[in-house]
Amino acid sequence: MDIVEATFIITIVFITVVVPMWVWMHYRYKTKQVHGLSTDEQADLEEMMETANKMAQRIKSLESILDAEHPQWRQR
Repeated sequence: MDIVEATFIITIVFITVVVPMWVWMHYRYKTKQVHGLSTDEQADLEEMMETANKMAQRIKSLESILDAEHPQWRQR
């Protein structure tokens, strides 16, 4: 098998296998991007945001308690 035959075989495999998968994945990604989040994903995201906000508030509370009781705790 010479280089021309090998190149031809590789090209055929690329065109018949790789290109269709590439095109299919591209348009699948574009479709998901256009539709955005599903209702379940939006609910999960809102729940995570609520949890993050609660945690941020708790951290602020803990920092204020530490600032009152041990003013130099940030330097350690």
